Order: sequence, then C-alpha cells, then structure tokens
Amino acid sequence: MSEKIIIFDSTLRDGAQAEGISFSVEDKIRVMETLDKIGVDYIEAGNPGSNPKDIEFFNRIKGMQLKHAKLVAFGSTRRGGIAVEEDANLKAILETQTPAVAIFGKSWTFHITDIIKTTLEENLRMIEETMAYLKAKGKDVTFDAEHFFDGYKNDPVYAIESLLAAQAGGADCLALCDTNGGTLPVEIQEIVTDVRKKLDIPLGIHCHNDSGVAVANSLMAVQAGARQVQGTFLGYGERCGNANLSSIIPNLQLKLGYNCLAEDELLKLTSSAIRIAEISNYILSGREPFVGKSAFAHKGGMHIDAVMKNPASFEHVPPESVGNERRILMSEVSGRSTIIQLINEVDPSLTKKSEETTRVMDRIKELEYQGYQFEGAESSVKLLIRKELGKYKPFFTLEDFKTIGEQPHTKEGLSSSAVVKINVDGQSEINAAEGDGPVNALDKALRKALEVFFPKISEVRLTDFKVRVIDSKAATASKVRVLIESSDGVDIWTNVGVSTDVIEASLIALIDSIEYKLLNDMERKLKEYKLM
Repeated sequence: MSEKIIIFDSTLRDGAQAEGISFSVEDKIRVMETLDKIGVDYIEAGNPGSNPKDIEFFNRIKGMQLKHAKLVAFGSTRRGGIAVEEDANLKAILETQTPAVAIFGKSWTFHITDIIKTTLEENLRMIEETMAYLKAKGKDVTFDAEHFFDGYKNDPVYAIESLLAAQAGGADCLALCDTNGGTLPVEIQEIVTDVRKKLDIPLGIHCHNDSGVAVANSLMAVQAGARQVQGTFLGYGERCGNANLSSIIPNLQLKLGYNCLAEDELLKLTSSAIRIAEISNYILSGREPFVGKSAFAHKGGMHIDAVMKNPASFEHVPPESVGNERRILMSEVSGRSTIIQLINEVDPSLTKKSEETTRVMDRIKELEYQGYQFEGAESSVKLLIRKELGKYKPFFTLEDFKTIGEQPHTKEGLSSSAVVKINVDGQSEINAAEGDGPVNALDKALRKALEVFFPKISEVRLTDFKVRVIDSKAATASKVRVLIESSDGVDIWTNVGVSTDVIEASLIALIDSIEYKLLNDMERKLKEYKLM
C-alpha cells in the first residue's frame, strides 16, 4: 500500500485572510462539510482567541459529527511571563472542544527578540509547556514552527531547539513553516532532510506562495520526509496565497504514488474546488491546474488531432482522474475534428462525411457569419448540435417578455423590472422581478418562473457577463455578442447570444444557459439510473 500523506486544510483560517474573502459562519460550515466529504484529514477552522465570528462558528459546530476529518482550533503558545493555565488564548481553544489543535510558536530568533520581545530561553519554555498542557487535555497537537526556514537559515541550532522543545512537550507533528514564502525548493529539500535526521516525530510542511513555488516546495518537503502537508484548497491566503492543495494532492497521488485521498474522493476534486470557490464568492480564472475549466482545454488543430489519437500526447494526467473533463475549443485553428467529437457525444455513428455533420457545420458557419463566436462556449454548440440532429426537446418555451426601465428621482441609480411568460408542457407561468438593470431583472424573473417547474434552477448563478460590440461602424445599430458564464456549484459552463439588441442577445444566452443546466441534470440522472 502506498504511504499515507496527511492533508491539513487551513482554508477557513489562512484562506479567510485572503484579500476579498470574508466567510460568514454559514459559509464556514459549508466549506467544512465540503472538505470533510472529499476526505481531508484535518480542517483548521479558525482562531477562537482572535474574533467573535470564529467563537460563534465553534459554538455552532459543537457535537457535530464529521465523516472523516478532525476539526482543528488554531492559536499561539502561551504568552511570555504567565502560567500556561492562565493564558486566555489557550482557554478559548479548549472551550471549542475540538479533538485537534494547531499551535504556532517562534523559531526565528529575530522574531523572538524584536517582535514578541522575550528571551530565547523563555520562548523554548513557552513552546514545551504549551504542548505538554494541551497533550494532558487529550488533544491531537500540531506545532506550527512559524518562520522556521528563515530561522534555520539565520540560526539553525536554535531553530532545531524550538522543534525539540515541542517534541519534548509531546507534540504529535511538527509543521515547518515558510511563513514569508521566500524559500526556494532546493533549500526546502536540504533543510527538511537535515531536520528529519534530528527528530523522532512526524514532520509537516506549511508554505506560502510569495515566490510562486509553494506547491513545488510542498512536494520537495514530502520527498525529503514530511508526512503532513498544510495548505488551502485553492491556494487562498494572505499576500500571494498559501500552498494550493488542489494542485498538491493530485501531484502527490497521481505522480509520486502517495496516498492522500481515497480514489473515489479524488474524483470529486474539481467539483469540490468549484463549490468552495462558489461559497467564497471567488471567480475561478479557469487556468487552475487540474481543476480549472481550461486545465484540459485544447485549441490548436494539431494538438486536438494528437489528443484525439492518444490523450497522453498533450495531457499530463487523465482529466477524469480528478473529476474534470477534456474540452475541445471551437476556433479558427481547431479544425473539423472539433465538431466531430462534439457530434459523436450525441451520435457516435456519424463521421466527417455524414450529411448530418455537413448540416451542423453549415449552421455553425452561418451563425459565425452573423457574429457568433463559439470558443469557450461549447455548451451553446452542444445544444445547437442536438437541435440540428433532431435530438433535442426544449424544456420550456418563452412565450413573452417585457422589460421596463426608468430613471428615478433618487440617487440610488437606475431600477428595472421585467415580466416573463413561459410554457412548460402546456402549462403557463407568469412572473415578474426587479433588478439592477433590464438583463438582471429578466434573469431573476425567468428563474422565478422556471423554479416552479424545475427547483434545481435555484442552484445556478451567473459568474461572468461580457458584452462585445461586433461591428462598431454601425454605431448604435451595431450587433453585440454576449457571453454568460454560469455555475451550479458543481459545473461551470458558458453560453453565447448575438443580436443588435443587447437585451435579446443576453436573453438568448440566458435561455441556453438554463436549457444546458436542465439537459445536464437529466443526462446525469440517466447515467446514474443505468449504473443502478
């Protein structure tokens, strides 16, 4: 059996320190549940001694049974000059009743003398006494040696002494922290190798990404002997972020042969990343390794041809191994084989020479002439193919819509409202909504009407909205192209609409987006039924 690497996620603490991210208590609970379902070993959930929100979170989850993970409360060693039993931060940690704790302490002499202003000897006592106190309370204790690599480079003897103090106090794991993110992979390997020789308990690694090498540093540390890896799920964190677990885990498991997650849990990596991004209100760029929308996207004609013959020619791992999928992008350089692959998803019997293939190609060329651009909008192409092949039945029909916009006398800005009438299997539904502009109002009204028939529509939200003027010489009569990116917390997809009317172009893309969601859900259910 391959060797186990302990995965320690700190998204709820380190990740919460990222610029632009602010978790509510409900958000933290949802992220915790997502991490637990994927099989993360430890979830560092916050510092109860630092803010009321973390205290509320720990109070809310007391007694909650997790499937796999141990919940971790975070804090520091006791303060200098006081008894460990009197330290308010440690009291707050114990009140959380978590089975595990992570305690940070100083390993760099500069921080000890100039930042927390105590003696080197007192710092060692602070570390050892805190470890011993928490172990006596029955806790699983990880010691985070803060600024360890800077400390080691400055004074290796003292840096090791700080670890020995934690070991003497009974710590279960010693996490070596590259807190400034300035250490390079070759240094990480050399230092961890040396430290491993001097200690008797497991080592962990905690890297920041200030030099852009946090993932590489984490991998090198494991190769040098670390057996716990700390990080955040999408690399969220202060400054340039933390080590990205959604890259580290598949690299360790698929390439280096370590055991991080159960194989069936690794298949949830991409959907879990999307869900955590949704909860965090963080828009994924698509270029995230392994889990990004573009991670296995191919555009060049020769590349596509090679991938179709043998995926290993341009894919470092099978996309399905991490729950992602291969995407063949529509473009002027991708060639006819791109369309064939999408057509074969619907009808495997069709070839390049089939009459149906020619009809689909002609329709795509016609739409491109009108201003459509399908690169990145494969979901619109997939719907188009089904329509052209006569293998698509709309889930609903938009019978009528109306938008109203006005300039109010208040300074709050423009307000809009929309009314839509839809028909589902002969049953009509009329609904209205207000929004920030006519497109937003239409989106809300359409969803409200459809949720009567398809409750899962409530899961979908727009993650990106782009408008491009196609023929600017036509001035206000110009055509516009609208691209809408949507997500349901599991998948991300993009649809396109074109018209001289920006509202109509938006509505075309919106309807396609919803139809694609409903089609996807139906096909997923059929697959599950066939597997039963």
